[in-house]
Amino acid sequence: MTEWDEPQAVIGSYLQKYAYPDWYADHQKAGREIVDTQHRESHTQLGTPGGNAATCLQMRGEYLFVAEGRGGFRVYDIAGNGNKGVSQRIITAPYSPLGHDTHVSSKNATCVALPTNQPIAPARNDGDLMRKVNMEQPFHPVYHYAFVVDAEEGLYAVNVDTFVDGEARNNFLKREMTWNPGGLLKGARHIVVAGHFAYITTSKGLEIVDLDDPLKPKSLASIPLNDARASAVQFRYVYVTTAEGLQVVDITNMKPRLLPAVLPLKDARRVYLARTYAYVAAGAEGLAIVDIEKADRPRLYQMFNADGRINDAQDVIVGSTNASLFAYVADGRNGLKVLQLTSPESQPGFYGFSPEPKPELIAWKKTASRALALSKGLDRDRAVDETGGQIAIVGRIGARPFTRKEMEKMYLNAKGELWTVTDRGEARDYVPRKSPPNVASGKASNPRDKQP
Repeated sequence: MTEWDEPQAVIGSYLQKYAYPDWYADHQKAGREIVDTQHRESHTQLGTPGGNAATCLQMRGEYLFVAEGRGGFRVYDIAGNGNKGVSQRIITAPYSPLGHDTHVSSKNATCVALPTNQPIAPARNDGDLMRKVNMEQPFHPVYHYAFVVDAEEGLYAVNVDTFVDGEARNNFLKREMTWNPGGLLKGARHIVVAGHFAYITTSKGLEIVDLDDPLKPKSLASIPLNDARASAVQFRYVYVTTAEGLQVVDITNMKPRLLPAVLPLKDARRVYLARTYAYVAAGAEGLAIVDIEKADRPRLYQMFNADGRINDAQDVIVGSTNASLFAYVADGRNGLKVLQLTSPESQPGFYGFSPEPKPELIAWKKTASRALALSKGLDRDRAVDETGGQIAIVGRIGARPFTRKEMEKMYLNAKGELWTVTDRGEARDYVPRKSPPNVASGKASNPRDKQP
């Protein structure tokens, strides 16, 4: 999606226009389609071994983790994806399957989630060097696994540490746990993991599962919803797409409750959260951009379909490249669409925590089959997860991130209620004013108060 040279400008972007004007002009002449050129190839393609749809995927390091429906769960080696000297750049195994098998069979794997997409090696965060010398916190056990939901079998976990142990002869995967008590997860279609909690959508609603012991999951809450499709977590809220549109669940104290507000959408699919905006792939309606600054009152900011060119939106991912924000849309039968959301041209004053997005279609690529899912980009500079688990080394010895209980002290009072402020002052908010010293009598409580 970017040029190979530095700066790595997104193709069709404001930066490419000024950094690579000739290539930008060629891109415009091609109708903004991403095509092969003398200096880059437009794409790499590989069909799944069983011909099943890749309905959910996540890249981490040199591997791509994929849920393939009837084909189960599979991990692909993508280390050579950007290497022109390699003929087959996405592979199921770099050598004979006798020494490498990264496939796990299941009846209908619909989605896969990793606790983090940062390259991690839990086994290396162990011993006296890490605990006593560096004073690092241990990895939570959840980071050993990839979690897969299956519409018929429920939730299962696969230990994926083998990909970071430096040993090329033990890359074999197997299930470590399968969980579906009483058919609770029947029809499961999407999963997201935040800290040691999993949020799973089924046709009946949102299931929240506690993975504090990853091999012994516990059901925390069931939120009834009409045809829940996908979810995303940000701070104290879970946003869920349903047959009704976009709905919100408050998880402040991990006592989940459905908020009454509903943002109506005809066909909401997957959702991505980026600060004060939610981006919803809305099928035939295109991309819905939702203002979520007031989480309990989401409001539609804009419906964008690029003059009808985005009309089968299935998934959306938002990412930042070279100080500008972009949205990548899996547009079903139309392939991939790339939108520039912020730029000095469309918003001269777009700096700040969450500038208003001004979407513009800057590039597109037709895919061989329907574009259904996208991999989330790398979460940079992320040292702690939503439940206080440390996932990166902090620069100074002992400078660990806050635990969950320590974080809660920043926004919850002793009763477990939110710290809040109002625009109107109350008498009880003020400290009583002390009476001024009696200067006439020469008595003062402080030597500085004495008159010369």
